[in-house]
Amino acid sequence: MKFRPLHDRVVVRRIEEDSKTAGGIIIPETAQEKPQQGEIVAVGPGARGEDGKVVKLDVKKGDKVLFGKWSGTEVKIDGKEVLIMKESDIMGVLE
Repeated sequence: MKFRPLHDRVVVRRIEEDSKTAGGIIIPETAQEKPQQGEIVAVGPGARGEDGKVVKLDVKKGDKVLFGKWSGTEVKIDGKEVLIMKESDIMGVLE
């Protein structure tokens, strides 16, 4: 990917969830909610603190994260749909 986010922004690729229910019913794509889990593809250098120094981000490339339903901006980079969001939109890292 030839994209580098600025400041405290991250690029997240959604992790697709299973399209079947526990009972085996297949849910069509139009009825599915978009997943709120993703993998971080790229991170910015960090935000500037009040003292002017760059504060590094707590997340790194490859982390699996949870984010809010309406978080980020959907864009297409290199033909792939990704989300660009601020680190503060991320709720936590899945371990």
